[in-house]
Amino acid sequence: MSRKLNTRASGIIALAVMFSRVLGLVREVLFNSLFGTAAMGLFIIAFRIPNLLRDLFAEGALSTAFVTVFSQRIEKEGDASAWSLAAKMMTLVAVFMSLVSVLGVVFSGQLVGLLAPGFAPADAGFTILLTRIMYPFILLVSLAALVMGMLNSKNIFTAPAMASSFFNIGSIAGGAAFGWFIDPHFGRGALVGLALGTLLGGLLQLVVQLPSLWRAGFRFRPDFRWADPGILRILAIMVPSVIAASAVQVNVLINTGFAAGVGADAVTWLNSAFRLMQLPIGVFGVAVATVTLPVVSRIAADADTSAFGPTLGKAMRLAVFLTLPAAVGLWFIAQPVIGLIYEHGKFVARDTVQTGLALQLYAVGLVAYSCIKVLSPAFYAIDRKWTPMLVSFASIALNVSLNYWFMFHLGLGHRGLALSTTICAILNFAALYLLMLGPAGRLDSAKFLFALARCALAAVPLGLVCHAGLRFSPEVFPEQFFWQRALALFATIAAASLAYIAASFLLGVEETGDAARIVRRRLGRN
Repeated sequence: MSRKLNTRASGIIALAVMFSRVLGLVREVLFNSLFGTAAMGLFIIAFRIPNLLRDLFAEGALSTAFVTVFSQRIEKEGDASAWSLAAKMMTLVAVFMSLVSVLGVVFSGQLVGLLAPGFAPADAGFTILLTRIMYPFILLVSLAALVMGMLNSKNIFTAPAMASSFFNIGSIAGGAAFGWFIDPHFGRGALVGLALGTLLGGLLQLVVQLPSLWRAGFRFRPDFRWADPGILRILAIMVPSVIAASAVQVNVLINTGFAAGVGADAVTWLNSAFRLMQLPIGVFGVAVATVTLPVVSRIAADADTSAFGPTLGKAMRLAVFLTLPAAVGLWFIAQPVIGLIYEHGKFVARDTVQTGLALQLYAVGLVAYSCIKVLSPAFYAIDRKWTPMLVSFASIALNVSLNYWFMFHLGLGHRGLALSTTICAILNFAALYLLMLGPAGRLDSAKFLFALARCALAAVPLGLVCHAGLRFSPEVFPEQFFWQRALALFATIAAASLAYIAASFLLGVEETGDAARIVRRRLGRN
């Protein structure tokens, strides 16, 4: 029964994540259209720091550590003890994140100066204002993450799974309404409305979960008795997770700083391209990782761990099968996709070209990104939690060096930042793979290389179909209206997907059947 419940839960979460990412894309398209890439670049930089803290604490280390300890407290001591721990943790988070928010508001000038040192005084001043408005966002989403952890631990999944969608709904509706109220023409000043909408979205992400938490039995009363062993254990678990995650976030900040040196519009080009690249990672890479991690964790805890390496190797082969065609497809149709989705209003043809160039270079690293999603958590399963952290730190030094070389010596501009990110991802995966060979015993490396080669061959007809679609669609639809471009693009994607699947069957790629089973699990159909 519990296995069936977990499968259904993974389906709910998968659909909710997809819905949230689509809403996030809608949000970005709408505001890029209304404000243009240069103005949105200021907003992205202003939001980068509080959003970084969300990734680092609220929806990363804090959530993982709290769920682990809270679930064990329920199992060992019952609901009353667990709710008491939750009240203490919520009080601690409210106090600490309020302090962080105040400090963020006070030192926003220095933070923006570090992140975008080349900004003109007017741009820097406006970015500081936006940062100060949005800093309390970290308090709201930290509390929302705690509530989400409590509900998931009580086997309540629907409300927390949909919470991030309400963030996007609130930020879209609130940002558009507040922005129009401030400036009906959506000049730069209307970005203040978008910042207010972001706070509204964070508030909704918290509030929509509270009725479910009330029904689950939680009644919040401030509790400042923080010397609880459970609190101390949560903080102990958080430390290595925060350090490991900080390396990734430092790379994000470094890239943003380099991009800001090119211009505010370059920040938007990279952000928009990476948003699209995250879709196949979220659908495929995270899907495989979600299915794989519980399995390898159980194997690692068993006396016989001989199946650990082969299971992990099979998961990576499946990730290759799913993401390699997406990478090839994005390389060919990057600009048509960007044009169809983003090129509206103040997002013009030049923005489409520059964003498309970044997306092509990001796509080269798509397979590596997805395999890292599968491979990195496996180190935690075998209690080697510091290994991914050390590899990530090495990638920081490499990222800085490559960014500097590509931008200032080769003159690649924002394209160099995308290329640097891709190279770091590939080398990051290679290092993790080599470091896993010893603990795993064997990863079936020959099978992995063979699967990679067969999938690459199967992707050849996919690429040819994409190339043909790009070449002949202007002849089929010479007027190139929006609906015509959309129809041509969707037809090209469908035909290319069928070509890849057919070629995979002909080449005997065994992951074809595995992929179908994973999709059924993610949708809760088995």
